[in-house]
Amino acid sequence: MRHIGFIMEDGFQVMGVAALTAFEFANIELGREAYKLTVMSEAGGMVRSTLGVRIETSPLTEWPDTLMVVGELVPQPLSPALRSYIQRAAGHARRVAGVCTGAFALAHAGLLDGRRATTHWALARNLQERFPLIKVEDDRIFIADGNIWTSAGMSAAIDLTLALIEDDHGAALSRNIARRLVVYHRRPGGQSQFSALLELEPKSDRVQRALSYARENLRNPLTVEELANAANLSPRQFSRVFTEETGRSPAKAVEQLRLEAAKVMLEEGRFSLDEVARETGFSDRDRMRRAFLRSFGQPPQVMRRNLPLMEGTETST
Repeated sequence: MRHIGFIMEDGFQVMGVAALTAFEFANIELGREAYKLTVMSEAGGMVRSTLGVRIETSPLTEWPDTLMVVGELVPQPLSPALRSYIQRAAGHARRVAGVCTGAFALAHAGLLDGRRATTHWALARNLQERFPLIKVEDDRIFIADGNIWTSAGMSAAIDLTLALIEDDHGAALSRNIARRLVVYHRRPGGQSQFSALLELEPKSDRVQRALSYARENLRNPLTVEELANAANLSPRQFSRVFTEETGRSPAKAVEQLRLEAAKVMLEEGRFSLDEVARETGFSDRDRMRRAFLRSFGQPPQVMRRNLPLMEGTETST
C-alpha cells in the first residue's frame, strides 16, 4: 500500500481536492486499498478553503510515499515549520508534487532550484521572477523532473494524479479511472494549458457543436457541408456565421484543431509520423509538415526531438 499525503492550509483551492477522488477510484478499481490517503496541515484540525468549505486534517507527523502540496488562490510564504517538513519529506518520499500554486510551496522549500516546473499560467511569470533558479514552463499541463512533479491549475490536478497512478499501476488503470471521472484520458504533461476550442471562442451553440464534432471526427475530410450539417445550418449560412463568431474560416479552424491533436500525439511519443498524420486527418506526412511549418515554424520531426517526453516513452518516425 502506498501512502499519499496531501498538505492543505487555510485558503486552499477546492479543485485541488479532485486529486483525492482519483486515488479513491484507484482503490475501487483495484478492489483493495492500494492508496492510503492522509490530508495534513501544519497544525492539524480544520482548514478552510477560499469557498469556506472546511476539511479535517492531521498534523505533519508522517512521511508519505508521495507528498502532494495543494495550492492556494494567493500563494503564501511557508512558515519555518512547514518549510522544514517539506524539505525533510523530500528526503523520505518517493515523489513530491506541487498542485497548481503548490509549486510556490516547493519553490520556497528549495526543491525546484535548477529544475523544470510549471504552475497555473496566470502565475507562472510571478513564479519565475520570485525564483529565478527554476526553469518555469508556463504552457505545460504537468512536469515531472526527477521525483519532483508540478502541475498547472484547476483541472490539471486530475491529469497529474492520473499520471502518478499510471506511474504506479500502468495506463489501463489510469484510463479506467478517467472514464469514471468522465474526463478526457490523462492529457500528456507537455500538452498546452490552452485549448484551440477556447481560443476560437464560439458564441453560439451551433458553432460550438460544429467544432466539437470536428474535434471528435478529425479523420474525416470535415468539409464545410459536413460541419454545416453538424450545426444544422446551410453551408452558406454556416460559413458566414462561423467566420463572424471565430474570426477565421472553417478550414483554418479545422487545421488548428488538427495541429493541436497532432502535437498531443507527438508528445505521447507512441506514434509514427504517418500514424499521427492519418489519425488527425492530415492524410499524409507532407501535408502535416507544411501545416506545422506555417503554425510553429518547424516540422513535426524537429518538434518531436525538442519535446520533453514523459519517462518511459519511446519515439518512432
